[in-house]
Amino acid sequence: MMNVKKIAEILNGTTEGSGRAEISGVGKIETASGDEITFISNPLYSKYFNSTKAGAVIVSNDFEIKKKRDDITVIRVDDPYISFLKLLEIFEKENGEDKSGVSEFAFIESETVIPESVYVGNFVYIGKNCRIGNNSKIFHNCTLYNDVTIGDNCIVYSNVTIYKGCKIGNNVIIHSGTVIGSDGFGFAKQEDGHYKKIPQTGIAVIEDNVEIGSNCCIDRATIGETKICKGVKLDNQIQIAHNVEIGEDTVIAAQAGISGSTKIGKRCMIGGQAGLVGHINICDEVIIGASVGVTKSIDKPGVYTGYRAKPMKESILTDISIKNLKKLEARVKDLESKLSN
Repeated sequence: MMNVKKIAEILNGTTEGSGRAEISGVGKIETASGDEITFISNPLYSKYFNSTKAGAVIVSNDFEIKKKRDDITVIRVDDPYISFLKLLEIFEKENGEDKSGVSEFAFIESETVIPESVYVGNFVYIGKNCRIGNNSKIFHNCTLYNDVTIGDNCIVYSNVTIYKGCKIGNNVIIHSGTVIGSDGFGFAKQEDGHYKKIPQTGIAVIEDNVEIGSNCCIDRATIGETKICKGVKLDNQIQIAHNVEIGEDTVIAAQAGISGSTKIGKRCMIGGQAGLVGHINICDEVIIGASVGVTKSIDKPGVYTGYRAKPMKESILTDISIKNLKKLEARVKDLESKLSN
């Protein structure tokens, strides 16, 4: 539990109301209970201020209260959304499980040493010569093959597999079902039509402060490294092929696929179900829309949309032209009719 005045101090905000409420958690403004705190950032949710049952509401400094309420405490801040995120982190940490120690049902090869602050759950297998950083947590049923490195303060959720030699930085979160370092899709067609497997001898490297969603696949490099750089955020069900490099602070939405040896710049945003062919380069500060196919390199920052990636303005004009084809066809037929007469 936390008093609203204490919360206001943490958020550098000011309070209006009694300030006596004790808060045990956070909630949606539509459904929050009296011991929860909520927020209003989007003007569309202002209408719920009069009906919410929350004990406290975080609003902006210029938020206009049309009907005063004595039963809730208002906390005014510069940015309600960022303040609420900060509060979410505090309550998650307070209510979370501070786990450490190795389960008796885990199996760790003798050449691997686990610091006392690390948590290893049930039925985890950790291979030879692995290194696990301080305060990291590896939950149930995970598999780490030989020579894997995991940094400090990482969370590896259940059923994650990390293949031989892969390197995970500090403060990384990997959600359930993800596979890091599986073989890249490399096969050479022979004269008889059969395919010969190309050995995948590299590794996958995940740098600091990366978060990877559930059921993602990040392939090891054929030679060298597949690299996910600092601050990258990956949604669920994303395929990253061998030797791909994703630049710092890039975010990718669910079901996107990045083909082999493609390089993506810093601070890019890639929409869900987008597909990028192999061996292309995407410069920094590029936004690629959902379900867009990228078939060639992009060397200018901007927003790219359409069936085949084009600058958004060009894509919109193309769509308008396609919509007008029926009218154009009718005009051409009319002109042909007149000319034939």
